[in-house]
Amino acid sequence: MSETLGLYISVPFCRAKCTYCNFASGVFPASEHGRYVARVCEDIREARGRAEREGWRLPERVGSVYLGGGTPSTLEPELLRQIFAAIGENFVLEQDAEITVECAPGQISPEFLKAMVEVRATRVSLGVQSMVDAEAAATGRMHTRAIVDEDVRRLRDAGLAVNVDLIAGLPGQTMASWMESVEAVCGLGVEHASLYMLEVDEDSRLGRELIGGGARYGAGLVATDDTVAAMYEAGCARLERAGLRQYEISNFARPGAESRHNLRYWRRELYLGVGLDAHSMLRNHEGRPVRFGNTDELSGYLASGAEGAVDVVDRAAEMEEAWFLGLRLGGLRLIEGVSLTALASEFGDATVAAFDDVVAELVDDGLLVREGDRVALTMRGRMLSNEVFARFLGVRVPDEMDLPLSTR
Repeated sequence: MSETLGLYISVPFCRAKCTYCNFASGVFPASEHGRYVARVCEDIREARGRAEREGWRLPERVGSVYLGGGTPSTLEPELLRQIFAAIGENFVLEQDAEITVECAPGQISPEFLKAMVEVRATRVSLGVQSMVDAEAAATGRMHTRAIVDEDVRRLRDAGLAVNVDLIAGLPGQTMASWMESVEAVCGLGVEHASLYMLEVDEDSRLGRELIGGGARYGAGLVATDDTVAAMYEAGCARLERAGLRQYEISNFARPGAESRHNLRYWRRELYLGVGLDAHSMLRNHEGRPVRFGNTDELSGYLASGAEGAVDVVDRAAEMEEAWFLGLRLGGLRLIEGVSLTALASEFGDATVAAFDDVVAELVDDGLLVREGDRVALTMRGRMLSNEVFARFLGVRVPDEMDLPLSTR
């Protein structure tokens, strides 16, 4: 089968900004929505011309589309239709394409649900974060557990698969309340779930409160790292028992319901990002990865569209990416991770051998496991993944890295 493309469409609009969020999203006047979608559609139309000018491979066929944000369900249904009309006019959407739309519970109008079905959406990702009403409210979420239950029912009745996001470590959250959320998700029977460990960014409202010693957003009630790690481990085990198999650090799915779009990122497959702060990974005609991203300032994006800096990834950095992204894959009962045979085929035997000592040290430290030719993160390694990835940086590689790339 010929190579396909993944499309990521950023929709940065929200009805309220969560306390922990540092994404390029926010509450903007509805009058900006139409201008923004027009800019997105223009970038979709111009993508092929830009790729030809820059010497990038841009497949015509699209295998996955992901509308993220922000909250795409804040758009008027007609604006959603306009985005997909632009995609259809400039690309060939595969008949079995996976199409995901992020939505906020309680913010999916009947008209928007109808429009999602019309544009052939296949799955919805619900930003639930907590099924405990008080916890959700404290972080700026605008839903209750009852609303989540009803939205899941409506979406599944419309033929859409559902993912539910949860965050471990929210202010005031305890192990008991965390497991209450996990149990509630198991009871929903959804096809997919995502568990994230809270990362407090200094640019978020919660982060500024933590730095300044304030208490307005519950900064003093944020769980310790050890507690968050214990929550994550308990949540992983419970989802596995419910039939949601872990296939990536944060993601769990019933067999066959894994997010095909997100797998593109971890497998270093091609994707084009359109919209505010959207990022892309294509390849030039020599096979070298090309990464670029758009501005995270709405006014700048509306004025100039996709004009981000372009980085042609060198071979050493590409090898590091192969480790970082590949190690994210795998779960409690599955070794996927990184195939040393595949790495050697792509980068050369001597290059892979240069990482033998680092891999052995991480295995001894209980952060990696090696079975046959595969290397994957252990549970402890998944919780300390940033530390693991840092150990791969700076490994000296032989001149074999300079061998010509084959076109993939």
